[in-house]
Amino acid sequence: MKTYKIGVVPGDGIGPEIMPGTLDVLDTLAEVHGGFKLEYSHYPWSCEYYLEHGVMMPEDGVDQLSQHDAVFLGAVGNPKLVPDHVSLWGLLIKIRREFEQVINVRPAKQLPGIESPLHRPNGFDFVIVRENSEGEYSEIGGTIHQGEDEIAIQNAVFTKKATERVLRFAFELAKQQNGKVTSATKSNGIVHSMPFWDKTVKEVAEGYADVEVESTHIDALSAFLVTKPESFDVIAASNLFGDILSDIGAAIMGSIGVAPAGNINLNGKFPSMFEPVHGSAPDIVGKGIANPIGQIWTGQIMLEHLGEKKAADYLLKAVEEVLADGVKTPDLKGNATTTDVISEIKTRITGL
Repeated sequence: MKTYKIGVVPGDGIGPEIMPGTLDVLDTLAEVHGGFKLEYSHYPWSCEYYLEHGVMMPEDGVDQLSQHDAVFLGAVGNPKLVPDHVSLWGLLIKIRREFEQVINVRPAKQLPGIESPLHRPNGFDFVIVRENSEGEYSEIGGTIHQGEDEIAIQNAVFTKKATERVLRFAFELAKQQNGKVTSATKSNGIVHSMPFWDKTVKEVAEGYADVEVESTHIDALSAFLVTKPESFDVIAASNLFGDILSDIGAAIMGSIGVAPAGNINLNGKFPSMFEPVHGSAPDIVGKGIANPIGQIWTGQIMLEHLGEKKAADYLLKAVEEVLADGVKTPDLKGNATTTDVISEIKTRITGL
């Protein structure tokens, strides 16, 4: 039996509330599926850990996580305890950078039983593939002078290597889906990096004659995600553009509480990391109403990444059945508790 070693970091806020039930769901799935086992190592790294130790993770934290097949993250951040730039750069972004997780993947689809804020969602189902290592989020830049003469310079960095690999990932994914890639650009306003991006799109597309490709300016693309989301399959985007588009994707699903994400290492040197999009939600901590769907769907993406696609498909089917039957937390206009949702998903898994 295949055993996968998973480094579990529940993190802050609702993370520690949702994580145990999610792991219970994954263990139930592994038992029913019968072909693999998940072995967990738990790490208490969080803002509370920072208050006690002065760091978000120990000096050898990355080395500890490197021994695993995947990292399963809960939620990071509690600005009342630790400034966001300290918590994020000390844990989440540190892991992304040191593990060379150069691709961020965020699916969005119309889920049964969830009311989308869109008047006509039309069964949308797309994936945003975001460059995760450079672009507009480069650390190159700085500030000079003071007062009215103060100047801030932020340099966006686009390399051929990173641009090509995110595009190839998007095209390969499109071959497995509906065969269409939409490139997010802004070459009519950003005169160096975006024409470079567009040129690289054309070069990569030459190797994928069976994949339809289109380039759309980011402002129009943002609008189209609202007016015709069903027209998209795989969206390839730079770091900033992908960040913005993926939050729109979460919003049109009906709640950021259901949105999953994966940070993918491509070279096999380090594990990939999987995290829900929803954040730590400190306002509902301890109330028992946190939505576990985002964490569970994130677990589904992790299993698919590990090669357990059949089990991953089972899990997503179970989640959709539970939502369709109206077992939903308050953020989805339901009255179920976190425990209710997890229990129902486990029941559907054992009944498959």
